[in-house]
Amino acid sequence: MGPDAADTATSSKRADRFAPLSVQHMAVGDGHEIYVETVGCPDGIPAVYLHGGPGSGCQPDHRRLFDPQRFHAVLFDQRGAGRSRPKGSREANTLPHLISDMEVIRESLGFEQWLVVGGSWGATLALAYAQAQPQRVSGIVLRATFLGTGDELEGAFLDTLPRLYPDLNDDFLDLLLLEERAQPLHAYWRRILDPDPAVHGPASRAWHDTERVLSDHKPSKSRLDLAAVNNVERGLPSTPFMEAHYFQNGCFLKPGQLLANAGQLKGIPGLIVQGRYDLLCPPSTAHALLKAWPDATLRMVEAAGHSLYDPGVRDAVIAAINELSRA
Repeated sequence: MGPDAADTATSSKRADRFAPLSVQHMAVGDGHEIYVETVGCPDGIPAVYLHGGPGSGCQPDHRRLFDPQRFHAVLFDQRGAGRSRPKGSREANTLPHLISDMEVIRESLGFEQWLVVGGSWGATLALAYAQAQPQRVSGIVLRATFLGTGDELEGAFLDTLPRLYPDLNDDFLDLLLLEERAQPLHAYWRRILDPDPAVHGPASRAWHDTERVLSDHKPSKSRLDLAAVNNVERGLPSTPFMEAHYFQNGCFLKPGQLLANAGQLKGIPGLIVQGRYDLLCPPSTAHALLKAWPDATLRMVEAAGHSLYDPGVRDAVIAAINELSRA
């Protein structure tokens, strides 16, 4: 992702009420510099937005989730993602590192507490951060809850995919050798992290395109374009490399950690926005979290899947942010 035009914001651009108040690359150690921007009003309610992936980076529209007259919101690209430097770096890039980075950002801005908002992988990071630093969290808004477990990934790619998109599943497996198909996810992650472009190129494109179909409630395509997957002229998506790094390492969590430690969230109000037909992060995951986190409430969005931009999801997230800020 290239730098947003607002990186060079001037007084004239502040006519856009969602233009950043500040933009910087913040050194957080280990050679990483995190891209951080703030939006809204300096004396507003502190909030932080956590993007998905891992590895996708923040988008300009994410600023619009926060009322600029009420919030002082922080958006940042996690290590190796988006505009953070070095781009794509997986060195010293683990979940504990991301939690530590959030504390560096919070302390640099002088926030005692902030409202934590995240979707998909951003929900994973939000929960992990809140369990590590509960005293720093005023509330949590989640969308598409992902607990960072292998069971969730297998459910999406080894159960949902062949049941709902059998032809796509055949395409997905066709890129692998017969002996790799017994554990296709691990085979894909190994291929994506292979230094040889002839190996990681097709694998990263196939992973990205398959995940995209599962992310969209009404995808425009339901098969892989194998010519495009193998086209060396086509650019490489960045997210599969960071995803493979994290997923191959169990998201740097102990098995079942976020659910087992949900008691750390006691007293923190939460609102969970869930698409009824989310194929990557299904309602059953949010339901399990609710049982372990009595202070949370579920907001189901019917006729919606995984994407923030499915009908009703974005509005529900904005409403949840506004509601928790008044609690």
